[in-house]
Amino acid sequence: MPRLMGVDIPNDKQIQYSLTYLYGLGLFRAREVCQKLGIDPTTPASEINDEEVGQIAALLERDYLVEGPLRRQVTQNISRLREVKSYRGIRHRVGLPVRGQRTKTNARTRKGPRKTVAGKKGVKDLR
Repeated sequence: MPRLMGVDIPNDKQIQYSLTYLYGLGLFRAREVCQKLGIDPTTPASEINDEEVGQIAALLERDYLVEGPLRRQVTQNISRLREVKSYRGIRHRVGLPVRGQRTKTNARTRKGPRKTVAGKKGVKDLR
C-alpha cells in the first residue's frame, strides 16, 4: 500500500482513483498528475514502484496544495471570517448553513438532531 503525504492509498484500484484519496485531489487533477509524469492512469497502484511514488510526492508538494497545507489554509480562512465577524463567519460560529440555504426546513446536517419543544396541552372547553 503506497503512502503519499501521510495517506495510505489503496493498492487494488487504478492509480488515477487511488490518488483521489488525498484531500484536495479529484479525478481531473489525479489524471493530470499521471499525464505530467508519464504514468499510465489505468495501472494498479500496487504496480507503482518507489521511484514513481517519490516523483508523484515531489510533484504534489511543488505544484499542488493538498492534504495538510490545504486543510490548514481552509481552517485559517474560516477563522479569519470568524474574527472579522462577517456574515459567513457568524454562520460558521453558530453552526448554521453558510451559503444561503433555507433553515426553516432541512439544514439538519449543520443544525444537528431536532430539539423537540413541548407544545401546549389542550385546554378543556367547559360549556
